[in-house]
Amino acid sequence: METTGPARPARDRAERTPRDITLSLLVLLVPILLVFGFYRVFLGADDPVAVDPGPAYEQAGAAGEFPVRAPDGLGPDWVTVSAVFRPVSAADGPTLRLGYVTPAGAAVQVVQSSRPAPELLVAELTTTAQPQGGVAIGATTWQRYAARPGERALVWLAPQHSVLVVGTADSQELRLMAEALTPR
Repeated sequence: METTGPARPARDRAERTPRDITLSLLVLLVPILLVFGFYRVFLGADDPVAVDPGPAYEQAGAAGEFPVRAPDGLGPDWVTVSAVFRPVSAADGPTLRLGYVTPAGAAVQVVQSSRPAPELLVAELTTTAQPQGGVAIGATTWQRYAARPGERALVWLAPQHSVLVVGTADSQELRLMAEALTPR
């Protein structure tokens, strides 16, 4: 039997240097960063995902609980990101809720409902929301409200239904949305 000498022990874990650890991490992190960068730059990771509000409008119109209003003439830089109609339930009345991203990147939500106004205001704006004066928009007077922290709202209380335009957008963008709401 031939011997070649004593066997060399494998490098012990304790013998690994910080350089070895750094190289191992780079081998893992470089592909992850490349994929993440490609996603953000080429696939538009920060762009809002647009949805079609048509089905929600159709459901709300078919329910016939309140006159449905839709924004008209806002332009393509206003992106609809959510659209949901909830019919009458035991807890509350029917509600149409539409979410938008404004040209400035802020959030605006339009809520339309035949739910009694005091209940709707508490549910959407909190119990501490107080009117801050009227604003004439077209032939209608809307009330300004301070909603949750960082949000403001315009509220139109009609006899059988209410319309709220609420969000982090500035007052001008909220007003522009309220002006654009026309009967569908």
